[in-house]
Amino acid sequence: MNRNPVIPGTKRLLLGMALAMISLAPAAQAEMLDVEKDELTFGFIKLTDMAPLAVAKELGYFEDEGLYVTLEPQANWKVLLDRVITGELDGAHMLAGQPLAATIGFGTKAHIVTPFSMDLNGNGITVSNEVWEMMKENVPVEAGKPVHPIKADALKPVVEKFKAEGKPFNMGMVFPVSTHNYELRYWLASGGIHPGFYSPTDVSGQIKADALLSVTPPPQMPATLEAGTIYGYSVGEPWNQQAVFKGIGVPVITDYEIWKNNPEKVFGMTAEFVEANPNTTLAITKALIRAAKWLDENDNANRMEAVEMLSRSEYVGADAEVIANSMTGTFEYEKGDQRPVPDFNVFYRYYATYPYYSDAVWYLTQMRRWGQIAESKPDGWYDEVARSVYRPDVYLKAARLLVDEGLADEADFPWDADGYREPTPAADVIDGIGYDGRKPNEYIDSLPIGLKSNETIDGNEVVGG
Repeated sequence: MNRNPVIPGTKRLLLGMALAMISLAPAAQAEMLDVEKDELTFGFIKLTDMAPLAVAKELGYFEDEGLYVTLEPQANWKVLLDRVITGELDGAHMLAGQPLAATIGFGTKAHIVTPFSMDLNGNGITVSNEVWEMMKENVPVEAGKPVHPIKADALKPVVEKFKAEGKPFNMGMVFPVSTHNYELRYWLASGGIHPGFYSPTDVSGQIKADALLSVTPPPQMPATLEAGTIYGYSVGEPWNQQAVFKGIGVPVITDYEIWKNNPEKVFGMTAEFVEANPNTTLAITKALIRAAKWLDENDNANRMEAVEMLSRSEYVGADAEVIANSMTGTFEYEKGDQRPVPDFNVFYRYYATYPYYSDAVWYLTQMRRWGQIAESKPDGWYDEVARSVYRPDVYLKAARLLVDEGLADEADFPWDADGYREPTPAADVIDGIGYDGRKPNEYIDSLPIGLKSNETIDGNEVVGG
């Protein structure tokens, strides 16, 4: 017996509504791109900011685009880059400096491009407990807690003491063209500590250095610090928080405090892959934009779910508690000194995913500042390299498809941007020096420590100027 009789007119109305909903439901699928390659392998390093890749896979965003993706952790950044170049990996979570350095031929020569920036902020600088105890004497205190941001001025007397005792002050960073290297150098230089130059004949980066920086893979940072091989390091999460949990070190500053909302990782592919697989590239970019949106939406409401994903052994493999310490809007400095840093990890807001030319130019200025780019270059060269590597055209095409499919909002993207952010105000940078990506040489010349635009390294000496 039918206990809920429906009159014929209502039935017809309900049927019509159902059919209308069915016709609307597959709108996103109707726009599915005819991808040239649907089975893909992407590389990553075990860091929190690989999150967009994990989310796009776990939530089915890649599959929505007809892509079947395998994610493979890599031993270090060099192996990752080499495997992208050889085609063993179709793309990878990369240091922003890697596509730029490869394209201009610093290290391995290859044309790598990026249509997608993965995040803003996310790094920190940690020192050993011994060094922190020495630094604390030079750090102002308010209400019983150190005043942040902690400047490298507090570290300078410690470095000088080591020097006077004939001990090298060793610090770790993850790769010569990493954000971490440039941020550590920036912070040290802002406090009058010289981090050293590179030259064509000496790629150690330690010419004239007060602090000696060398490469350590991110997951090995805490153990290397604990062993006393280094006295501090610059790395992405969760490896600063890991030092706090292990009780072996103190993160003294985040990159958010060095340069507010600074660009971080990118998703890199060879130019040949992008040229041969334009629809696949668009599909990848669409999935990653959706993942970044999910990570930031509703005031980071999804972050604990993301933490659970990242804590799995196939991704970052650190304890969820450690990852959550910086992923959910806080950051712990000295043990027990946890402070709110809501923008420590930004994946989507502030146009975080748009590949700005000005971000690329900043990395190039730091390569020039420390001698990785050996000769002076005109402003136009910086713009030209940025445009050959960063691909906002591809990004905006993917964004337009998502908006048309109802999967993103029009307001989420800087449609009218010329590829350059507004200049960074001096107040947003630790040394009080603003940055305008349209004037790279003027910017280089404004930095007190480092090569000026017309200087070079000859042997161990700075010449020119």
